[in-house]
Amino acid sequence: MGPTFILGVFLSTAGFLLRQSAVSALQEVTDELFGSEARGTVAAFGDFNSDKQTDIFLIREKKQLVILLADLKAPYFKPKPKVEIQWNSQEITSVVPGDYDGDSQMDVLLTLHSTSAITIVIFWGNNQTLDPKLFTLLSQKFLDEPLVLDFNGDMIPDIFGTVQGNSKPQICSLIGRNQTCFTALDSTVKMYVPHSHAFIDLNKDFTADLFLTTVDADVIHFEIWLNKDGNFSKTSDRYAVNQPPNAKKTGQSTFADFDGDGQQEHLLPVCTDENCHESAIYRTVPGSEKWIPILSNLKNGDTLWGFASRDPFPVSIHLGDYNMDGFPDALAILKNTSGSNKQAFLLENVPCSDASCKPVGRMFRVLWELSDLNHIKNAVMATFFDIYEDGILDVLVLNENKENSEFTIHALRNNFDADAYFVKVIVLSGLCSSDCPHKVTPFGVNQPGPYIMYTTADANGYLKNASAGQLSQSAHFALQLPYVVLGLGRSANFLDHLFVGIPRPIGEKSVRKQEWTAIIPNSQLIVIPYPHNSPKSWSAKLYLTPSNIVLLTAIALIGVCLFILAIIGILHWQEKKADDREKRQEAHRFHFDAM
Repeated sequence: MGPTFILGVFLSTAGFLLRQSAVSALQEVTDELFGSEARGTVAAFGDFNSDKQTDIFLIREKKQLVILLADLKAPYFKPKPKVEIQWNSQEITSVVPGDYDGDSQMDVLLTLHSTSAITIVIFWGNNQTLDPKLFTLLSQKFLDEPLVLDFNGDMIPDIFGTVQGNSKPQICSLIGRNQTCFTALDSTVKMYVPHSHAFIDLNKDFTADLFLTTVDADVIHFEIWLNKDGNFSKTSDRYAVNQPPNAKKTGQSTFADFDGDGQQEHLLPVCTDENCHESAIYRTVPGSEKWIPILSNLKNGDTLWGFASRDPFPVSIHLGDYNMDGFPDALAILKNTSGSNKQAFLLENVPCSDASCKPVGRMFRVLWELSDLNHIKNAVMATFFDIYEDGILDVLVLNENKENSEFTIHALRNNFDADAYFVKVIVLSGLCSSDCPHKVTPFGVNQPGPYIMYTTADANGYLKNASAGQLSQSAHFALQLPYVVLGLGRSANFLDHLFVGIPRPIGEKSVRKQEWTAIIPNSQLIVIPYPHNSPKSWSAKLYLTPSNIVLLTAIALIGVCLFILAIIGILHWQEKKADDREKRQEAHRFHFDAM
């Protein structure tokens, strides 16, 4: 058995260990994350204190806002002192962080539920805190939770929705903390409640469009209003589509580049019977009214599962690329139709293996056996969240607590971190760069509307791309992250092109888009689009996040070097022994010439 054979065995073993480390698993880490604070309703995410770490906004006892700040020491999320907001004993139904007055500090919008309408109050951020006495109460009463978007392209969030006494959708703006409301669209179509409106690019021009959920004669319709010149115009009928004909109950629409072609697809969970015993997820084909099922027949052995909802969470799925293969996966709450148990399940985006999804090429597959996820009973909501700021999407699950009315928070770490790569992008408001008012760092703003797409070559040399919109939805616990994580698969190549586009102002026909090249994988890119109308001047700060494969590769390389050095040392020692033996033999040899 020679040294070459031994070296080959060592390298094969090292490669096997590297591949085995890629096995996916979810590990519960609730205690080290939250300690005694793992209770309440997870309502939103955002960097409240501008430290480039994402904080968690909670609703507790239905009437209190609590902000858990990310920390570097366990427990990693701690409540921020003196930030506990209550409002006249009204129930808080949603939380939407954002910079609503344009001062580059994070404010917090709360929706408050009363018997007949939704009241909106905004607490103003000041020096990384919220003053309960410093707020603005909108004069308009809304009929549903609003969609937060950038309607006029000034990179300051606006509030969109239908108000009491007016059949046309309204926009409310709070620039300078002065509220102004006006008619947004020339449409009197009734909005569906609970809506799933979205502010996202739907025609690949890097400018966010407006997607509306409407209802007429008890039939749900979906409309797209394209932004062609800074104004939203209702498109032709080929962009409008009705709900699937067999849908008895319709969930929340979501949007994702489901098949990796750079185009956002409309995904819709539905129940085909009143009790949700038969559930499915459909997606549209762009430019067509046809719905294609990408998940159906939710059966595990003899057990049939269906979508579950529980007030205040409607039927919905939350999207994220958990295995970083470039195709978004999903989390859903399913109930056992023959029992009462509700659980969170991971839906993996895989190549189509069913005839019904052949036209679109991919489908969801339920991962039934994930032990730590399966142990959480009576789940009501599940979403993705990058707990450790390493670009790997972990999982947060809420479940009902029988001891009290509060939900319990469970955090599950995603250990799939060994053989795939990602790029994490966050687009800021760009209202300032290095000269921000009050000398604040402009990281703590949640900006709706930017669109991100990359193109690169995969490990086989084929073109690969993926896209996503940043904060495209805000109502009914959309729970979208203030950044975009795009998987790159197992290719460690540089990204050939990364494109970022932002909404354009009214009357502007040119697209506000910038391109960066040769982006390093496993990096976080913070884009500051300043000034807005000069994309060539936009800056990007790149932070590298080494993955475990880098560490494992380094360990394997060091091990190989040590192994080779050991072999060289052994061979050198054996050669030295042979030389010594030869010298001794030479010394004892009889010299006949000397006689």
